[in-house]
Amino acid sequence: MPSNLPPNESAPRAPLGHGRFIYIACPWTPVGGGMYKVADYLIQSQAAQTPEHAAQLRPLDSRGGGRPVTSLWVLAGALAKIVWGRLAGRLAGVHVNVATRMSWFRKGTIIAVSRAVGVPVVLHLHAQMSSFYERLPTPLQRLTRWVFSLAAAVLVIGPQAQRFVVDELGVAPERVHIMINGVPEAAVPRRQAQPGDPQRVLFLGNLSELKGITHLLQALALPSFDRQRLDVVIAGGGDVDRYRAKARELGIDGFVRFEGWCDQDKTAQLLAQSDVLVLPSLDEVLPLVILEALANRLAVVCTPVGEIPSVLTDGVDALFVKPGDVPDLAAGLHKVLQQPTLRDALAHNGRALYERQFSLPRFFAGIARIHQRHFGIAAQAREGAAAKPRDIVAAAQERPL
Repeated sequence: MPSNLPPNESAPRAPLGHGRFIYIACPWTPVGGGMYKVADYLIQSQAAQTPEHAAQLRPLDSRGGGRPVTSLWVLAGALAKIVWGRLAGRLAGVHVNVATRMSWFRKGTIIAVSRAVGVPVVLHLHAQMSSFYERLPTPLQRLTRWVFSLAAAVLVIGPQAQRFVVDELGVAPERVHIMINGVPEAAVPRRQAQPGDPQRVLFLGNLSELKGITHLLQALALPSFDRQRLDVVIAGGGDVDRYRAKARELGIDGFVRFEGWCDQDKTAQLLAQSDVLVLPSLDEVLPLVILEALANRLAVVCTPVGEIPSVLTDGVDALFVKPGDVPDLAAGLHKVLQQPTLRDALAHNGRALYERQFSLPRFFAGIARIHQRHFGIAAQAREGAAAKPRDIVAAAQERPL
């Protein structure tokens, strides 16, 4: 999915002072994808001035934006910062955001080194790890269980991941907490559709087969859609040329356009201008783009994969379609487009769900409670709730000790 990067507006920075801080570890570049966005939202949400009783959240880059081999140097630098923070007596804890594959091995190293020098760790799992874990050889499975055992707390996005961490990895249930991500309020007012306006469908995500892009293009090529009144935008990085050629082959390039990767400004505009978000993924956890669509009052058409059915209800705040089923995807999308009452109900109920469960202040408060419990200190939220985006260079830049 396209990284929701901040525009060139810089949020206030907390002064260095002599207080304690908490590292938020993940790739602090677009490479981090949704994991980076979640981490950056937390840092954006903290108070501009750090009170004596609170900690300062700081980014800790675990990978960098270059080739995988250069990530080893970035990782070494991250480990040095952890050791120096511990020696200085100011590092209260490390909040490690974890995915699978190489992300897991880099973050596992950070967790092990943090605990070796006496720094408590919160492990925040952002991926469905079960299939990855099953493919690991037995020694690496044992290593994985050991690394999870080092964390003071393990945060997961939903009940599937919670069961896996408890049942397969052997983490005590009282140390595993479901923490659903939060996203900011809509940044751009929604357009007011006028009679005769085209119906606007948006896909936001990395262009790949796992995201169901080919299925979406095939569904749009079916004769049920009124192509004269349909405007479909596909936004995201990946093999854009391949899928653009596929759209031409299917004869739908007249109403389907590809925007490529989009920054936060462009993403906000696309969300505000659209009527429906479609995400026909074959595999997901809980995509941030769905939460952002709910915040922006878009009707959502998606597949019930990963943790999606544990937080969304079919026909209430989203419309579910069968993964990989092109006719069902076409029928579901056509239904939402042709029934304004249903579309408005999904948008209204989705917005209400966002306010109850997915707002950024609620997410920040939940993380702060975990930090207070396990680190003995937490950051303080900014006045007013919504965090202001800031420039990616500023977001990734580390302040010296």
